Amino acid sequence: MDFFSIIVWIVFGALAGWIASLIMRTDRQMGALANIVVGIAGAFIGGFIMNFFGKAGVTGFNFYSFLVAVGGAVVLIWLVNLIRGGRRRR
Repeated sequence: MDFFSIIVWIVFGALAGWIASLIMRTDRQMGALANIVVGIAGAFIGGFIMNFFGKAGVTGFNFYSFLVAVGGAVVLIWLVNLIRGGRRRR
């Protein structure tokens, strides 16, 4: 994996994490680094969930993979909120 690929995946993770934080209304609590981490971890979680159901996970830098990453990031944020006691700010 070359340097450019790593940068592209960081940007991909940041976008996926940011969209997921907007969906879950946690954007004010998360910074750019947290969005990147949540997005990349969300891609792994989303890929695992899709593989569990017999579908393809993250298949590259495309719209389907972006949706899988956002879905996994939403699941990750939901789990973190559940563990932290479900505290939600309005």
